[in-house]
Amino acid sequence: SVIVPLSTFCCLLAQSCNSVPGFVAQCFRALCCKGPPPPRPEYDLVCIGLTGSGKTSLLSQLCSESPENIVSTTGFSIKAVPFQNAILNVKELGGADNIRKYWSRYYQGSQGVIFVLDSASSEDDLETARNELHSALQHPQLCTLPFLILANHQDKPAARSVQEIKKYFELEPLARGKRWILKPCSLDDMEAVKDSFSLLINLLEERDFEPSRM
Repeated sequence: SVIVPLSTFCCLLAQSCNSVPGFVAQCFRALCCKGPPPPRPEYDLVCIGLTGSGKTSLLSQLCSESPENIVSTTGFSIKAVPFQNAILNVKELGGADNIRKYWSRYYQGSQGVIFVLDSASSEDDLETARNELHSALQHPQLCTLPFLILANHQDKPAARSVQEIKKYFELEPLARGKRWILKPCSLDDMEAVKDSFSLLINLLEERDFEPSRM
């Protein structure tokens, strides 16, 4: 005897339905002849930002992890963040003073960058975040990659607007010619966070279809 997979049997049955109304054959094909969905593309990203900017919380929420189990990253961690049209393998780097000087060791192989900043932070921390973002945007291994910059903690009273951050960080002149997205966000509006990541995925997909340069 020969064992035939159910999906193959259904397709064969649908193909033999020439003697029955077309609607019946269409129903068989719709129900049984769907193959497995194509694999989602995967992209390797690096996520950086100062301690307290909210990197871990945002990524954990995107992965539907329990908020009670969230612990600030001290070294680095890797999360596979699933989206409908892609999987983002995000390498999150700790943002403490003694760790930031080693960030560049983890840049290799990245296809995109997520930079999270605390839009309600002190002037000193905002200046530090500005310097770190400038350094990342100009790093040889990152300077050609798409950037998603998230101005987090917009739910706090002291939060600066996106326009204020864009001006303070001098993003227009600094990132001219680069592909970057600056979006406000908070844990209170994860749909907006997902939309921001979808925009980044669009940039990553555009990069996939860029013609190779000789």
